[in-house]
Amino acid sequence: MNIEIGIAIFVFTMTMLVIFWRPNGINEAWPASIGAAIILLTGIVSKSDIVDIFGKISGASITIIATIVMAVILESFGFFHWAAARLVSLSKGSGYRLYWYIQLLCFLMTLLFNNDGSILITTPILILLLKNLQLKPHQQIPYLLSGALIATASSAPIGVSNIVNLIALKIVHMSLYMHTAMMFVPATLGLLFMSWLMYTVVKRHLPKKLPHASKDIEESFFTKQFHPLKGSISVETKRKRTQFMLKVLLFVFVMRCLLFVASYFGIPIELVAVLGSLILLIWRWYHLRTNPIDILKKTPWHIFVFAFSMYVIIYGLHNVGLTELLVKVCEPIVNRGLFEASFIMGGLVSILSNLFNNHPALMVGTITLTEMGLDPITLKTIYLANIIGSDMGSLLLPIGTLASLIWMHILKENHIKVKWKDYLKVSLIVIPLTTIVTLFLLFYWVQLIFS
Repeated sequence: MNIEIGIAIFVFTMTMLVIFWRPNGINEAWPASIGAAIILLTGIVSKSDIVDIFGKISGASITIIATIVMAVILESFGFFHWAAARLVSLSKGSGYRLYWYIQLLCFLMTLLFNNDGSILITTPILILLLKNLQLKPHQQIPYLLSGALIATASSAPIGVSNIVNLIALKIVHMSLYMHTAMMFVPATLGLLFMSWLMYTVVKRHLPKKLPHASKDIEESFFTKQFHPLKGSISVETKRKRTQFMLKVLLFVFVMRCLLFVASYFGIPIELVAVLGSLILLIWRWYHLRTNPIDILKKTPWHIFVFAFSMYVIIYGLHNVGLTELLVKVCEPIVNRGLFEASFIMGGLVSILSNLFNNHPALMVGTITLTEMGLDPITLKTIYLANIIGSDMGSLLLPIGTLASLIWMHILKENHIKVKWKDYLKVSLIVIPLTTIVTLFLLFYWVQLIFS
């Protein structure tokens, strides 16, 4: 057993180091899958464990991939360039107003899709928008940083916006509907507090008045992307294009709502997510005559590989006794009462997330909770406190979440330098306070709805 403990800890440590380092921009699925292969070959995780793992992550992975497919389809419609153009228009030349519209955009994109997808969507659009406004690098950073923080943290209100949240829901036997009923109000209020606090921190770095855009982002995209003879939405007036985009957005919103309806009635939510993607795919073919094969190339299938591999590694740590050790450490904390347990466990997951990334931190924390024999309400409340630590508290350092790592990689590819010093100037003030406030709100909201 001592050898197995050593192997499991070594594999986990090396996997996380490579994911943080990302040599030559290597995809995070590679180190995770290699680590998982070692765990499987050494027999630390059995065949029966594999079946259990697959059952826990398959539905979550399908749901997330289906929502990312919807995002890819929307991108081909030109939705995100249209949205960027609307940001410029709605801001009316005010740098302060632009900040708040960027916050709203990033929040909505995470709610409609997921946090990783939101980062992949909004970051390139914000880079395009800010460069088009010819803002200086030091003026771009507050918008990019605040947008990334709110996009990542916005996965807290609804469990379907983060793959690790969906997997954890399966572990604690909690429906998406119940998660939202207990979490949406406190987490959304926490996000509002976070946006306001970030605004007070970065306001002096924001331009009061925005310069004129060098070109029309929307028109340049449609002119380049489509040929007038196609008769597509690209050659219609801006007004008609806006009507079309709002219809598409309404469809995505309705499909998102149906996920919660399906959860309430016990219908697998991945079925609804896949159905929505297929309908949107047919809609795109009807309007643009685009071959659906391109979706196979653009879909990030590695997400499933990453999630499965990380869970195998965590399961390996569980099998060699990590969970048993954590139960002994955490049980006295949980027995102090729900208020203290929520804060201490949420804080613990925040620290572990910043040290080891929020995916393994939340998985380990959730498995530990299920081993304590807690009553359903206590289990779910402390689990949601862990979610706050995983989705919000993890943002203290830029290596705390996969979404943050993706964001840093995109910035590097676009030759935008955001130093750790720039990040920490905001995060050290905003993240601890936001996490504490949201944990307070969660505790009192749960007391209110279950009293």
